[in-house]
Amino acid sequence: MALSVTIGDRLADAAGEWADQRMLDDDDALEQKLEQALLEVEHLASGTTEIEFELDGRTLHYAPSDELAELLDEQAERVDAEPSAVLELHLELFARTFLPEDTVQPGAGPGAPAEDW
Repeated sequence: MALSVTIGDRLADAAGEWADQRMLDDDDALEQKLEQALLEVEHLASGTTEIEFELDGRTLHYAPSDELAELLDEQAERVDAEPSAVLELHLELFARTFLPEDTVQPGAGPGAPAEDW
């Protein structure tokens, strides 16, 4: 199964922040953020730590593992959507992974004093 997914604004914005923090151009940053998000999703579904994909502007072309493809099919069927739409949602969920201001510090849970952060 090969999927084409349009990159949403949340992921593109996170890539912009990533570019600013790492002095990258926007295209390289988008590719890195997309790789991070895809790896998170793919690893949770199949345990894999390596992926290959193509990025054409703001369109991702990706052939998921059999395990991820099966999961996407099941979830898509439950919500009457296409597997590519489900993958897009998963990618948006992981868009801000590894951005410093979104990292939860140990002991910084609800109710923790700010000085403990």
